[in-house]
Amino acid sequence: MRVLLVDDEALALDRLRTFFDNIDGVEVVGEAHDGDQALAEIERLTPDLIILDVQMPGKNGLRAAAELAIEPRPEIVFVTAHEHYAPDAFDVDAADYLLKPVRFDRLRQAVDRARRRRSLRDQAERAGKLEQEMAALKAGAPAIDDNGFWVPERHGQRRVPIESIDWIEAARDYVLLHTAVKGHLLRTTMAALEEKLKGTQLLRVHRSAFVRPDKVVEVKRANRSLTLLLVDGAHVQVGPSYIGAVKEALGLD
Repeated sequence: MRVLLVDDEALALDRLRTFFDNIDGVEVVGEAHDGDQALAEIERLTPDLIILDVQMPGKNGLRAAAELAIEPRPEIVFVTAHEHYAPDAFDVDAADYLLKPVRFDRLRQAVDRARRRRSLRDQAERAGKLEQEMAALKAGAPAIDDNGFWVPERHGQRRVPIESIDWIEAARDYVLLHTAVKGHLLRTTMAALEEKLKGTQLLRVHRSAFVRPDKVVEVKRANRSLTLLLVDGAHVQVGPSYIGAVKEALGLD
């Protein structure tokens, strides 16, 4: 994937460049330092993926993303130090949303998700079977229904089936529902999720995380702690009070 880095902070760009040196199958083709420069570089370079800072001088990342008119539209991963921009980031169909300081495992996971989204879109275009989005959903639909979660999107709401969710992480007043191709932001609590997810395959492994056990590809032990490595590259810490349940679910000694 051809990647454009957009951030007004030199240290942030240095960190991203270093991380991308250790991610296979990507090439950093350019950099920009504000929204207007980003739009010009996107037009010139036609990248597959944009790592886009939200807060920048002049036109911020959200405005730049909203003004993107190039086709095919590149995937976008937002980075910011401020969680409150998350709803707006997903409103422009971002592949992911990373908080600064960006962690390597989360960046690699976001890149993998963007790659899968692009691949699925290309397959659909070649087959002539582009996904048809529902034009409108019933106004005032509840945040949670019996078969999945209704999450806000730019032109309405989308239902995310529980069986499509690989793992969930808390982000203060929100949670991120991670599927194979996208992260979805939902305003709810972990307590409400735990009640909703009883009887499903999603297992609570930490006060701030749920995981689908069949998405775990490796378990790392350090002293008395456990860390789960998931199929998408994410590392999820197991809380001390959840270790027994996790071992049982995974069949560990």
